[in-house]
Amino acid sequence: MSHEATNWAIKQRGLKPTTKIVLWHLCDRFNPDYGCFPSQDRLAHDCEISRSTLNDHLGQLEAVGLLRRVPRLDPVTKRQLPTRYTLGFEPGFTPVAVVPRPEIGHGEDEGAEIADMAEGSPLEAASDALPCPDFGHGDEASPVSDFPAEPCPENAESRVRISDTNPVREPLSKPVKEEEGAQAREAISDEVFGDLLAALGLDPAALPGWWQGWPPRLHVQRWRDELGLTETEIIAAAEATRQEHPEPPDGPKALDRAMQRAAQRKVEDAGRKRRKPKTPPAPAAKPITDLPAFYADLVNSDRFLPVSAISNTMRDAMLARGLVTAERLRLRGVR
Repeated sequence: MSHEATNWAIKQRGLKPTTKIVLWHLCDRFNPDYGCFPSQDRLAHDCEISRSTLNDHLGQLEAVGLLRRVPRLDPVTKRQLPTRYTLGFEPGFTPVAVVPRPEIGHGEDEGAEIADMAEGSPLEAASDALPCPDFGHGDEASPVSDFPAEPCPENAESRVRISDTNPVREPLSKPVKEEEGAQAREAISDEVFGDLLAALGLDPAALPGWWQGWPPRLHVQRWRDELGLTETEIIAAAEATRQEHPEPPDGPKALDRAMQRAAQRKVEDAGRKRRKPKTPPAPAAKPITDLPAFYADLVNSDRFLPVSAISNTMRDAMLARGLVTAERLRLRGVR
């Protein structure tokens, strides 16, 4: 920062407010030892304007002779470096009337109006004697840049964004509305859309505005893609709405609630189908009412029988009823 530079910027008169702000921020970035070379992104951020607007104001400042832009190149890689801004109060400053653009660099046609306005002024004489900055088109190198004369390098496209006021617009490959309409027709066929209109009781020859063009087809497509309804289900749900409402809907948006309910029912029906049927409960075991017969069956069989399972009372009861023999009891270990 240099107080001398900022004071000089404040004293300038006849500038537009934004142009003066740009000049002040340039001076605020001035270093007495190294000069002024902020990047365009930094300068646009400081001034709170776009880069295209910044370049317009820089061109105005250069036209009135308050600064001079000196493009710089890396001597090895030939890549563009931040522009060197030479301010009007610096020793050896010489204004130019023609503003070269980075993408052209020669400035022969650019700024013709400015040159005409400055005809007969010291700026006009200075512009003829000065070489193109850093590109070596004059007899010697620029007195400010201190770079030796070099052949004009072929620069790539400009780093400066096209101005917002550029009246030229690239033609679209396809009109947006026509392209969206084609997508809607491909998604929802004319046959399906005609069946939907018939289900709603609409006359295709005298459709209301809400049912004309591609927007209603896109709306029907959302019922299918977002709600998961098939085209047949959409037509069925539309027919069901006519049983509740005597008049056709004004537009597809009026059917959104009905389509949402149809989608909800579809999800619930699918959930019921996936749900497994409940298994019937196992029948309850019947209580044993005839214990002697139960144990007699166990004694007469070959199943495992613990010796302590049959008490003396149960043994006597089985023998008294003739359910087992004493010999079978001895074989089974019951005494």
